[in-house]
Amino acid sequence: MHDILIFTSNIISYISIGIICYGAAIGLYHFIKNELNRLGKGFSLQRTVQIKIEVGYYLLLGLEFLIASDIIDTIVNPSFQDLGILAGTVVIRTGLSYFLNKEIDDLKAHSNHEKLPLKN
Repeated sequence: MHDILIFTSNIISYISIGIICYGAAIGLYHFIKNELNRLGKGFSLQRTVQIKIEVGYYLLLGLEFLIASDIIDTIVNPSFQDLGILAGTVVIRTGLSYFLNKEIDDLKAHSNHEKLPLKN
């Protein structure tokens, strides 16, 4: 059972890395595409903010899987080092989640503000 849990933890860790790399690749693609639009008329600073939020979602999802992997590792091999890694990952994930949600709320408020008709 011990070996199965370690194998499962490793698979989940690799999935986490894959999700983070996938999100970073998508973000880089969209960023480069948006920057190339600077030469034309299609550049959008708001799109850059949206790309940042999209990459943040993938990063958070990857960190969720990493936390699951670290929990399994901590259960299988309880040590202060594993517990410290788990705590650090949870703190990073919590901070990222807080600031990402704050940016999303700000972006929504900004886009709602732009859609309101002007009153004279």
